[in-house]
Amino acid sequence: MESLDTVLAAHRAYLLGWNIGVAGGPDLPTYRSEVPHATLNGVLRVAGRTPRDALVEARQRLHGVPRVWWVGPDSDAGTADGLLSLGAAEMARLPIMTVAIDAAAEVATPAGLRITETTDLDTFVPAYARVSGIAAGGVAATIEREKAFTGDGTVLRLAGRLDDGQVVGTAVAWLSHGLVTLYFVGTQPEHRRRGIGAALTRAALDLASERGARAAALTSSPIGEPVYRRLGFRPVGEFRILTF
Repeated sequence: MESLDTVLAAHRAYLLGWNIGVAGGPDLPTYRSEVPHATLNGVLRVAGRTPRDALVEARQRLHGVPRVWWVGPDSDAGTADGLLSLGAAEMARLPIMTVAIDAAAEVATPAGLRITETTDLDTFVPAYARVSGIAAGGVAATIEREKAFTGDGTVLRLAGRLDDGQVVGTAVAWLSHGLVTLYFVGTQPEHRRRGIGAALTRAALDLASERGARAAALTSSPIGEPVYRRLGFRPVGEFRILTF
């Protein structure tokens, strides 16, 4: 299993792939996509900086876009409490979960579901945008940023489609630092509780394994955590998601 430091580095590398602003150094890396959605703009860590100094600089870089602060094991101890004392609000606590791919549970693909890699961003992005809460007005910008995505790794996009071609589930597999990190794993609300999310996750692990990855990681939402636990993922850390 990869170390937590490696998992965190891969996570930072993915979100920096969205950046078209000033990324800064390892003490205060930020990413600015210009998409009007908080989790697609933000601060990735605070290391060796006081929360107040970090806040002043981050506000300059990220002015005008909604954003979040990812405060996890790669930030200095006390960062979250320091930011809270400066007026931040905590949005969520999200577990960082990992699994060795060869130890992950097998999953049956639901009847009528076809999972394939896709490059059709015009249908893929609106599907994950609906699940992720990206407003309709931000979808075009998200598509453009996906088309221009850069980063130290490889992005694979998986779409789950029904027989009529409708995209009912999505997953983004980020291959970097020797492992796969998963993002935008989601199922359209009217098609949930059928095992689609689990099947997409398993398909992403299989595809990543073919590309040489031996471990997988993700940051789970509360709704997804039971699914990932059944697949064999276990928590190895936590992000506190803050906003001002």
